[in-house]
Amino acid sequence: VQLQASGGGLVQAGGSLRLSCTASGRTFSRTAMGWFRQAPGKEREFVAGINWSGGNTYYADSVKGRFTISRDNAMNTVYLQMNSLKPEDTAVYYCASGINNIPTTQTTVGSWGQGTLVTVSS
Repeated sequence: VQLQASGGGLVQAGGSLRLSCTASGRTFSRTAMGWFRQAPGKEREFVAGINWSGGNTYYADSVKGRFTISRDNAMNTVYLQMNSLKPEDTAVYYCASGINNIPTTQTTVGSWGQGTLVTVSS
């Protein structure tokens, strides 16, 4: 699976952005997906994940209630809707495919997208 992320940008605190990640290949509809982020000087961390059907989702505590992950298998796309953004959400966001299940750690990621920068100003 090859992944292409988009939708990042500059937003004020309290604002919203929607990230998209489009996959190539015929296996997307059977693949769990996730979003990770990496802030400057920090480790890459899990943000949100979704199973192949969209029926199960999982979030990091830091984004729970503010971010929503979803997918459209007909469009080979996974989304991350980010609301009530905070300056601490500033990071490069990466979409990722899971090897077997929802990717929640780097070792459970099969493929990475190229990353899209989200900057939240205070």
